[in-house]
Amino acid sequence: MRLHEIAHCRAGDKGDTSTLSLFAFDEADYPLLCREVTGDRVKRHLSRTIKGDVARFEMPNVSALQFVCQHALRGGVTTSLAIDPHGKCLSSELLELEIDVTDS
Repeated sequence: MRLHEIAHCRAGDKGDTSTLSLFAFDEADYPLLCREVTGDRVKRHLSRTIKGDVARFEMPNVSALQFVCQHALRGGVTTSLAIDPHGKCLSSELLELEIDVTDS
């Protein structure tokens, strides 16, 4: 299954850092997100864009994970020549990640 079937994502940016907040539609799916969507997995999935570290923060009170992605915006909005200097498309790309739902 792809993440977009059980979650939605919002993106933000500050300088060369992009933040991706992944929210489960149903709080019952939050443990599955925690198990399947690690910082390493996000970095591998978005490796074409993210060149730095990815830190994951759990927000169980809102059934969400936040990923802080370093060196993800080619220098930042004011210096980047990228078509998407804010990194908004990263949220859509993350939702294409395939996860294993066996044992869920």
